[in-house]
Amino acid sequence: MQTLVEDFLQYLRHERGQSDNTAKTYAALLGKFTDWAAKQNLTEWKSVELKHLMSFLAHERARPLADEPKESTKRLSGESVYLEIAALRAFYKFAENEKLLPANIAENLSLPRRWKRLPKALSNDEIKKLLAPENPETPEGLCDQAILELAYASGLRLSELKNLRLEQLHLDAGFINVVGKGNKERVVPVGKTAVAALNRFIEVGRPKLVTPKSPANVFLTQRGTPFAAVTLWLHIKNRVRRAGVERNMTPHMLRHSFATHLLEHGADLRVIQELLGHTSIGTTEIYTHVTGNRLREIHRKFHPRA
Repeated sequence: MQTLVEDFLQYLRHERGQSDNTAKTYAALLGKFTDWAAKQNLTEWKSVELKHLMSFLAHERARPLADEPKESTKRLSGESVYLEIAALRAFYKFAENEKLLPANIAENLSLPRRWKRLPKALSNDEIKKLLAPENPETPEGLCDQAILELAYASGLRLSELKNLRLEQLHLDAGFINVVGKGNKERVVPVGKTAVAALNRFIEVGRPKLVTPKSPANVFLTQRGTPFAAVTLWLHIKNRVRRAGVERNMTPHMLRHSFATHLLEHGADLRVIQELLGHTSIGTTEIYTHVTGNRLREIHRKFHPRA
């Protein structure tokens, strides 16, 4: 069964151009099914019927979560079940198209309703706190400052920040080339404050972090190596704590703040879509709900008869 899954993952990477993170997610989701199937003595995909897929999903909905205490009543979220069904449907669609399986039995699985979570953005005051330069100036501090300024100025994803290379910077012209999801490239403008922070780090901080083995990544750790996603996120969380911003920060919050603040100040939704690197305008439209809530809040606060 694993051989077909590997074929599917190769298809995602090489023909669909999906990122390694997407491929890993699909691998993990399909791995749950193949592990369950092995326990049911299902050794071939051709032996799997719709009733088996339904039994697997029922098992997933009912099973206790691995990282919760035994007495916990928490179960898999609807969002997680949605992803498992989506992975099975994508796999079966591929296998049918490639004539690897006779039929797509997963097309009969209905996706549960997926509730949209409104993205959380920092307020203007929180942004000012977070982006205030730290003293004394250190190479690591300059690196953190440049990361935060760029994340808020250009709305980059965490993966895009950690993978950003020197040749992608065009700071004199005020823009950078970003390689996003699916290796899609986009041009993103960078504001003056972020340009200044990046230049300061590259001229003063980065040379003290570079070693003979350092790659051309813009942002480097104390050892002169590229950031892992977890390490980069810890750097940001520590900076949030030191800045006194009392919010439970998520990796996307600066990106959400970038988009929300642009929309609140009148930016066109299509422009924000392009800047964020969203394939579909539907993905970007979630920010209109955030702005709607903000407008209602302002109306209630300031209108005399609200």
